[in-house]
Amino acid sequence: MLPTCTAPCRRSADLPWLPGLTFTLLCCSFPLLTSPATADTPVADTPVAAADQADDREAAIGRFLEPDTAEAKRTLNEYFRRQTAKLTERTMAEIDSREAWEAARGEYRRQLAEMLGLDPMPPRTPLKPEVTGIVEDHGVVVEKLHFQSLPGLYVTANLYRPPNVTEPLPTILYVCGHARAVEDGVSLGGKTSYHHHGVWFARNGYVCLVIDTIQLGEIEGIHHGTYRYGMWWWNNRGYSSAGVEAWNGIRALDYLETRPEVDPKRFGITGRSGGGAYSWWVAALDERIAAAVPVAGITSLHNHVVDGCVEGHCDCMYMVNTYRWDFPLVAALVAPRPLLISNTDKDRIFPLEGVVDVHQRTRRIYRLLGAEDRLGLQITEGPHKDTQELHIHAFRWFNRFLRDTDELIDIPAEKVFEPKRLQVFDKIPEDELVTSIHETFVPAQDAEALPDSVAELERLREEVTEQLATKTFGGWPAADEAVPADVSTVFDFPSERIRVRGLEFTSEAGVRLPLLVFQAAGDESEPAVPIEAVDLFVLNEAEWNEVAAGLQQAWSVAKAPKKTDDASPPTEKPDADTQADASPFPLAFFGLSMRVGNDPRRAAVCFPARGIGPTDWGGDERAKTQIRRRFMLLGQTQAGMRVWDIRRAVQTLPTIAGFESAKVAITAVGDAAVESLHASLFEPTVTALELIDLPATNREGPDFLNVSRFVELPTLALLVADDDRRLKIRSTADARETWQRVERAYRDWNGSDASGLTVE
Repeated sequence: MLPTCTAPCRRSADLPWLPGLTFTLLCCSFPLLTSPATADTPVADTPVAAADQADDREAAIGRFLEPDTAEAKRTLNEYFRRQTAKLTERTMAEIDSREAWEAARGEYRRQLAEMLGLDPMPPRTPLKPEVTGIVEDHGVVVEKLHFQSLPGLYVTANLYRPPNVTEPLPTILYVCGHARAVEDGVSLGGKTSYHHHGVWFARNGYVCLVIDTIQLGEIEGIHHGTYRYGMWWWNNRGYSSAGVEAWNGIRALDYLETRPEVDPKRFGITGRSGGGAYSWWVAALDERIAAAVPVAGITSLHNHVVDGCVEGHCDCMYMVNTYRWDFPLVAALVAPRPLLISNTDKDRIFPLEGVVDVHQRTRRIYRLLGAEDRLGLQITEGPHKDTQELHIHAFRWFNRFLRDTDELIDIPAEKVFEPKRLQVFDKIPEDELVTSIHETFVPAQDAEALPDSVAELERLREEVTEQLATKTFGGWPAADEAVPADVSTVFDFPSERIRVRGLEFTSEAGVRLPLLVFQAAGDESEPAVPIEAVDLFVLNEAEWNEVAAGLQQAWSVAKAPKKTDDASPPTEKPDADTQADASPFPLAFFGLSMRVGNDPRRAAVCFPARGIGPTDWGGDERAKTQIRRRFMLLGQTQAGMRVWDIRRAVQTLPTIAGFESAKVAITAVGDAAVESLHASLFEPTVTALELIDLPATNREGPDFLNVSRFVELPTLALLVADDDRRLKIRSTADARETWQRVERAYRDWNGSDASGLTVE
């Protein structure tokens, strides 16, 4: 027996063309499923297995329509493993000499800045530093201060120094990890939890500036955009909270350079966990850092993606991986400056094996530069914790390279201040932008702006296509990774009127996806009529659930004992008036089903991309979130790879026997509509699109890396549409005004009777 479809489905009123689709299945599939399958029907020269028994048919349909989540997860994990291995293998593979590294280093640094939202660098606006109080106790002076790394982007900090400073001193920038310090509902900032580091440095002849993060500072912003809050549009923007932390660290160095107590030639940086990651960003980008000790802030891409460490980290730990790096390249950008990689051996979110791997790969670059003595690895026993053993090694490293001394550490780092004494603000400034910096930090295209002429649109066409191909969809398979579609048949049930086939094809290596093909059955005594038009329906999960439920219901009825001698059970046609009340576009698919049944030159194909329907990976929302974040770390997004799948479906259709010259038109709803619009930019053989519930902005749609830097959906629609490829947009009410404006622009450029872009 087929398993019952239990996945939640949106009903027909929410999915305008599904009432007709359900009717297609119920009306056409009853007779068709009771008819014998035809063996050896060629599909792209692949023989079809016979299904002579009802049980075989049932198993075939069940395999096709009901997801095997265990197998889907295994396949997905293998995909992640292969992709990770590929990125690891190619990272710095071309660097084989000192000259090669020195030639590439500048571009690598620029790429890192871009992936952090810092290319071009924001303007170095006035810092407006202000000291709000001074505490002198326990042998040190603490200045409570703030500065603005951008207008309104306040950075709260404590500056530690010896009581008497007679000459410029080596200076440490301490960047905090995720330590929450709250009293009476007021955040005091993570800097208060790490103040023992500042105290030690000040007691030992250093100046030390300890800065808060944007999430756990006195002004509490957001690190967990994708991790916790569903802000997938951060990917569209090319934004990561890591970029703000890196920028705040760079501006902290700018501030320190203004202090007379500071020797700007002897800057060091350190921090643990999140602070370890920010130490990497700042040291890699800013050569003013003379020595670095990132603690528990880096591990291999394999650890993050394959071993699942990503699930323990927020967004601030990752750049937007546009150029598809493994993390040793970040570490190598510190070379040849002194670098101590520091970790404990039982750290579950920075595992030992990955830390050692990063060190080994980084050491190769230090060797090429003749600076291996400036690279260290220290592993101490313990969990993910700020231990004394970690302190001592860091202190000795800085003493060695910033103070030129090998003296023993004779006093520990101790917490001596009550956190409240270190608070900077009595009241949060009204003009603060910390809590909303994710909205503005990375510039984006204006969603309201349209090209001002056809000439401007044509100029954008090549530019945007190139930008999307390289910086949004750079995770697509390269030309040399292309694989055959290798179409095979899972089931084939022809009847007197309609033939339904379940096919599978390869989208990329290791990724097999289904196609559900409807076409007129034809007369076996007559030559096959070539298909001239294919309506490709790109489905989201809800639409696929409707398809699966309809076909399952049809099969259940078809195999039930017959009460009459009729060849097929009676079917009940939907009432048109009732359907019209349920949906604004109820008969679109019903009409298509009639054309397929009556027109042997036409076919309809339902297609769910990866992770939908038969390839559903399962899991709750948290599990799905972490799958999406794994794609992110690989320089992809789940939605971006679905765009690739749609492209491959379009490319595969002509490989099906009889479909070689068919014109392809796409219909899709919501997220699938956005994905199909992007796919069509790269697939000129798509002759028409009907996009339902198409949002007006990238932010409201699926996430694609960096897309909002390059193009917004209204301009993309203008790039796709022309009178040879018609685009029909069935808009939601809240987006209709935007799409009508796009339609007017199209007609202004192409004539009032132009029909290449219409809005309903």
